[in-house]
Amino acid sequence: MNPAISNWRGRRVWLVGASSGIGAAMARELARRGARLAVSARSADKLRSLQINAALLLPCDATDTSSLADAHRTLMAAWGGIDLVVYLAGDYVPMRASDFDLTRAEQVIAVNFNGAMRLAACVLPTLSAGGGIAFVASVAGYRGLPKALCYGPGKAALIHFAECLHLDLAPQGIGVWLINPGFVQTRLTARNDFTMPALLTPEQAATAALDGFRTGRFEIHFPKRFTRVLKLLSLLPYRWYFPLIRRLTGT
Repeated sequence: MNPAISNWRGRRVWLVGASSGIGAAMARELARRGARLAVSARSADKLRSLQINAALLLPCDATDTSSLADAHRTLMAAWGGIDLVVYLAGDYVPMRASDFDLTRAEQVIAVNFNGAMRLAACVLPTLSAGGGIAFVASVAGYRGLPKALCYGPGKAALIHFAECLHLDLAPQGIGVWLINPGFVQTRLTARNDFTMPALLTPEQAATAALDGFRTGRFEIHFPKRFTRVLKLLSLLPYRWYFPLIRRLTGT
């Protein structure tokens, strides 16, 4: 089990990928709940536009190791420690075999997975019992899905990485949380040309994620009416899974 977090007041939280979408909504909700916030994204202007009083603004590029390290040093100098780090940086482009773009695929995976590893390498030595690190992945990482040729594999790798970290850190009382949202209305999902079931606003997703920390469970997934269906589908053998997914998605 992870530490159960229900009281955010005074808790030192660093959000990486906080300029838009779930990250921006989570920053505002954490501020409302009384957390001490540090927020990071590539654009300093977008961080300022959050207008969160007393938030520490740490512009950095999650795909750049030295940029992350500089932000981390600044944060440690200001706070002396971190209670929770949340990796929210993400990229997405619908992609299938017929339009596979290797350069773009590598860019997506660099943000969705490699950046998460770089952040972990940066903060692991400074995490302590009672706190930890959380990764926002996706239910798209459960099993292969149409149009997820570069997005899904990066999220699947992130899920596996978080599982391995949890096995190593849980005995030390350090939490590792895996946040798997369904569809959330953002500038990235606006690229989809299909109906997204159980679509949430960023604010709904942020509230669901933060409320999930109360349980101490490893995985926080939502909305349950959608994610439970995908979990059930992920248990099927391939001979059933592939035809069913093709039928459900019309592909």
